Amino acid sequence: MTKKIRIGTRDSELALWQANTVQKQLQDLGYATEIIAVKSDGDIILDKPLYELGITGIFTKTLDIAMINGQVDIAVHSMKDVPTALPKGIVQAAVLERANVLDILVHKGNLDFLNSEATIATGSLRRQSQWWNKYPNHTVVDLRGNVNTRMQKLKNNDWNGAVFAAAGLERINIKPDSFINLDWMIPAPAQGAMVIVAMENDAFTIDAVSQLNDIETEICTYIERQFLRTLEGGCTAPIGALAKYNEEEDTIDFKGVLLSIDGKQKLEIDKKVDISEWKKLGFNSANEIIENGGSDLMAKIKNELKK
Repeated sequence: MTKKIRIGTRDSELALWQANTVQKQLQDLGYATEIIAVKSDGDIILDKPLYELGITGIFTKTLDIAMINGQVDIAVHSMKDVPTALPKGIVQAAVLERANVLDILVHKGNLDFLNSEATIATGSLRRQSQWWNKYPNHTVVDLRGNVNTRMQKLKNNDWNGAVFAAAGLERINIKPDSFINLDWMIPAPAQGAMVIVAMENDAFTIDAVSQLNDIETEICTYIERQFLRTLEGGCTAPIGALAKYNEEEDTIDFKGVLLSIDGKQKLEIDKKVDISEWKKLGFNSANEIIENGGSDLMAKIKNELKK
């Protein structure tokens, strides 16, 4: 039996790039496909910071509903946007090979502001908190919209710079020359990775899509998302996590961070474990943070976000 695999995606340029990438890979394997684009609430409501909307999975919810209703067979997401608990009946079918994991600062050609007062734009609590931890005298303003919209807002405002995920700008070829890599900033769990989800009972589609899975990326993003889930961060707390496979030593290097919203408090963990220990690495690392002040800090963050 063969069927056309309907690929659900958001309708931004980056989301469509991701869907087209999956479409090409599936077609190369001989599968018939169709792309169906829908607009999510996260794309429509641009006047409030994400954490104020109070919805985890704001970018994925619309596609989840389309899949459950049988309008699409799979959905393609930036994995960092996907809640750690998937809706009932939906499963992770594949994680594609990871791209650039770094955050970058796009600026306007002069970096003198790094040593003085400045205004930096980002819609991410994680980026905001890490920026304030390093540059406590700077002002951070909210920046929402798809990557094209955010780049345009940076041009139209007198901000000194804005923070982006490098992978998003690279994928649609709009990364400018005026940027610096923020290698000190720990990225969002699963940043740079694309995930494909499908319906649990759709064996044909899961079998097709699973052929696109990259095992190294799957393991590393599992660790990072386990860390996030154990800290109960959802999409709102300032949490960063990065796992890397070290082929020479057959180990996993892991860095995790939890910060207060104002960036003044920072709890970090840095671990290297044998590859055989990967399944509990995110869980164990998160629990170390929780035991060393993370529990109180998470309670404080949740309180502040309720205000």
